[in-house]
Amino acid sequence: MPRGWRGLKNTPPPMVRFPSHELEEVRVSTVSVPPVVDPTLDEPPATKRRDTKAALIMVAPAVILLLAFVVVPLIAAGWLSLHNVRLNSGRPATWFGLQNYTRLLTDPEFYRGLANNFIFAIIVVPVQTGLALGLALLLNRPLRGMSAFRTFFFMPVVFPMALVAVIWRLIYSRDTLGMLNAFLDWISFGHLGPYDWLGNAATAMLAIIIMSIWQGVGFQMIILLAGLQGISPSLYEAASIDKANRWQQFRNVTLPGLRTTLIFVVMVTTIFSFRLFDQVWILTQGGPNDATTTVMFQAVTAAFSENNVGKGAAITVVFFVIVLLITLIQRRILREEREVS
Repeated sequence: MPRGWRGLKNTPPPMVRFPSHELEEVRVSTVSVPPVVDPTLDEPPATKRRDTKAALIMVAPAVILLLAFVVVPLIAAGWLSLHNVRLNSGRPATWFGLQNYTRLLTDPEFYRGLANNFIFAIIVVPVQTGLALGLALLLNRPLRGMSAFRTFFFMPVVFPMALVAVIWRLIYSRDTLGMLNAFLDWISFGHLGPYDWLGNAATAMLAIIIMSIWQGVGFQMIILLAGLQGISPSLYEAASIDKANRWQQFRNVTLPGLRTTLIFVVMVTTIFSFRLFDQVWILTQGGPNDATTTVMFQAVTAAFSENNVGKGAAITVVFFVIVLLITLIQRRILREEREVS
């Protein structure tokens, strides 16, 4: 080391001095920005009361309808289930306690109807959701006349279930005049049929399932179509730039974008599938051999055919609790899957 560097070895570095005007600019630039204050906090109390009143007025119709058609009937059903009430009797309702529930929970016919409800839901929910998703993907294209196709597939949802069931009763007619048997006779040159689709225990529930899927798939299709149109096209453009094929785009872009919509569709379809009644009442009346009887069918027949309103109310209360538990479990499972993903 040169001799001149020895004295500079422990010498501190020289301090840099800035002009006064530059120091003033530094002080100004480091001034803290005041926090943003929500302007709604400074609103006068009269404005807040007016907004609250407007919100209550807008919510009131929904709350009134919910109380009138959900809460009050549920409370009335709970009260009737604890009493012996007969439609064809002029006597007042007598206290019955939990006897309606004990008789119901030991009745094998109730579990037969509950099993049919589960069979119907297990088949209808995944099949109907899958078909609705496929139709939504096909109809989510900017082609001429696409609105007409969407209306065509949605039309069965607009028709009442009673009308749809009557039409399908003609289709399933057991003689050669039935459309399905006539079609099978035509394509097989008279070697197939005629079959009693609704009178055979092996095919009655399957016939109701096919009709129900055909009638309700348009409702799920419209909801999924709205979900598809909410996915940003830039995501598909980025996936195509990364050379992702159609299946990869569907798995990595479409399904994650439809996750919330699919959860809603599955839950609503499950609730609707457990409400199975109109199709059974018109097509099979619960037969043959209780192959198509459901819990709702048992509740209606107990109240209005057997004149036992207490038993019918007990069936509805128990069924409400079962469907509520299934919905909560389903929601919990789907929410955990969403959190994991």
